[in-house]
Amino acid sequence: MAEDESKRELNSTAASLLGFLHEGPMAGWDLVTVAQERIGDFWTITQSQVYRELATMDRKGLVRKGETGIRERTPYHITEAGREAFAQWIARDPGAETIRVPLLLTLAFGEFVEPARLNRIIAANRTIHEQRLEHYLTDVDEPKSRCERATLDFGISYERTVLEWFDRLPGLLAPESR
Repeated sequence: MAEDESKRELNSTAASLLGFLHEGPMAGWDLVTVAQERIGDFWTITQSQVYRELATMDRKGLVRKGETGIRERTPYHITEAGREAFAQWIARDPGAETIRVPLLLTLAFGEFVEPARLNRIIAANRTIHEQRLEHYLTDVDEPKSRCERATLDFGISYERTVLEWFDRLPGLLAPESR
């Protein structure tokens, strides 16, 4: 492995996987599941990304493959180099967020969508946010680290704010509001 390759900065997907591997060895499928459960509402990691990143991190010496077990699952273990790379990544300034909300993209071009269809899209998205808030509120009582509690608090506040926006949306979309 080339020295410069192992020193390259981690991407967020790889770093997230290393963060999860601090908890113990996991197979790719387990990492996909954990990522969806724990960060899936605010960070997308696909199954193909997980397996691609695991292969890359294995080549770089950041993880090592264990013995293939039941259901052909191969656990990955974080190495000391992986712990060091994660420590460098987590200590960096994360930078500004990029807002990617598919509903807002549709609304930006909403004049081209039949009004009844647009209303169905809005209603479906509102339901998603109501369900997510309900899930977060039932998750509040589960034991969590202080950082997980802070993340959950953001999620609850975010969903409440989005639902307030949905309440205002009919007035914002009314023809006379132009």
